[in-house]
Amino acid sequence: KRFDTFDLDTDGKMNMDEIMYWPDRMRQLVNATDEQVEKMREAVRVFFFNKGVDPVDGLTRENWVEANRVFAEAERDRERRGEGSLIALLSNAYYDVLDDDGDGTVDVDELKTMMKAFDVPQEAAYTFFQKADTDHTQKLERPELVHLFRKFWMEPYDPQWDGVYAY
Repeated sequence: KRFDTFDLDTDGKMNMDEIMYWPDRMRQLVNATDEQVEKMREAVRVFFFNKGVDPVDGLTRENWVEANRVFAEAERDRERRGEGSLIALLSNAYYDVLDDDGDGTVDVDELKTMMKAFDVPQEAAYTFFQKADTDHTQKLERPELVHLFRKFWMEPYDPQWDGVYAY
């Protein structure tokens, strides 16, 4: 299901042009600065390159599962070495763009923007928000969003999370 989100033309291969559709869509929906949007685009590019999406040849469905396994191991190695997490890079770039009012947090209305950008019913933002807001402040802080992104990208698919990730 994750693969299908990014394989926009359903040809069994995701490429960087398809992947860059999502940050470009975010640009249309938020009041972010050009610098914030470019930071998000670069984070998406770096993240998916490290997920195995070749800039020329893309990544086929057949190689998706193995690419995710390799990425997860490399991400764990980066963390063991004290290097920056690519999941945090991606999450933080989205966080900066989502924090529309600049208060340093993301509320459920701001989160709805991400759902809209990913062509997901905005109602899914409530379920996502409920799971992410672990300290129950009604605001998402950076670590909470990073944690949920990490769960999404590092853990095996689990149907109980479908409502959270809006599959």
